[in-house]
Amino acid sequence: MGTIDILGEPYQQRVIELPDDDEGPVIATLVSRRGSVPTNKAVLYLHGYNDYFFQTHLADFFIDHGFDFYALDLRKYGRSLQPHQTANFVRNLSEYFPELDEAARIVRAEDSHDTLLLFGHSTGGLIGSLWAHARSHTGAVDGLILNSPFFDLNVPWVMRRPVLATVGRLAGRLPYRPFPAKKVGIYGRSLHRDFHGEWGYELAWKPLLSFPIRLGWLSAVRNGQRRLRAGLDITAPILVAHSGASFRTLTWDDAAHDADTVLNVDHISRWAPALGHHVTVVRIDGGKHDLTLSREPARQRFFSEADRWLRAYV
Repeated sequence: MGTIDILGEPYQQRVIELPDDDEGPVIATLVSRRGSVPTNKAVLYLHGYNDYFFQTHLADFFIDHGFDFYALDLRKYGRSLQPHQTANFVRNLSEYFPELDEAARIVRAEDSHDTLLLFGHSTGGLIGSLWAHARSHTGAVDGLILNSPFFDLNVPWVMRRPVLATVGRLAGRLPYRPFPAKKVGIYGRSLHRDFHGEWGYELAWKPLLSFPIRLGWLSAVRNGQRRLRAGLDITAPILVAHSGASFRTLTWDDAAHDADTVLNVDHISRWAPALGHHVTVVRIDGGKHDLTLSREPARQRFFSEADRWLRAYV
C-alpha cells in the first residue's frame, strides 16, 4: 500500500527497498495516479538527470487517454535521495534495472495492467531503452515514448573521444570525483517560475545549476550510449521526439525558450534507428529539452504527436 505523495491527492507514493550500496541504504519511489475509470493500460514515466517527477499535466494527458499513470524517482533522485547519498550517482546504468523490474512487476502483477508503456525523458530515455532491450524476451513494455533521449554528449569531437577515454580510465579509481564543467543554468532559468519560466518545482531536487557530474556517472553514461549505438533489439513500437533546434550559446537569450539547451538534436535523430525495429521520429519546432515543459504551442504540438502515435500503435 502507498501513502499520499507530496503532490497531494490523487497521487500516491510507494517506497521500493533496494539492496545497500557502498554509501548505505538505497530506495526508489514509485508515484502513481489511477484514473476514475478502471483500465488495463498504464504508463511508467522515467525522469532525466538533475530531475524528478513533478509534471502533473503529463499525468493528466495519459489519464485522459485511458492510462493509469506511474512515475519512478530512481535511486538517489528526488523523493528517493537520502542524506547519506551522492545525488544522481551510479557506476553503471544497469544499476537502475532492479527498481524498473520491481515497478513493472507492481504495475502488471499487483495492479493488473496488461499494457505497459514506458515514457523516458533524456537520461531516462537512455536508461529505459537499455532496460527495454535487456528485458525484450519478457515483453516488459508494449511501447516507448522517448522525449529528447540522451543518446550522445553535446560536446565537440575532442571531448567525446580522447578526453572521455581518459575519463573512463580515471572513473575506476576516482568515481566520485566531479568532472570539471562550466555551469551556466540556462535550461533551469528557462523553466522555473522564479526566473524566466512558468513551472514550479523543488530546487533542492532539481537545482538551477544541476548537481555535479561525476566521473563514475559520466563513464556509465558513455558505456550505455556505446551499447545503444551498437544497436538494440527493442521489438515494441517507439516514438522518439525532440526539439527542432539546439541552443548553442552560453549566455541567456529568450531563444532558450524555443530550443533544446542541453542536447544536440541531430544526435537524437541520428541514433534513433539503432533502438529497434519500429521507430518513429518527430521534430517539435520550438520545443525545449523536456518537450512537456515547452511553451504552450510547442507543448501542444508534442502532445498532438503523442496522441497520434498512441492511437496508431498502442
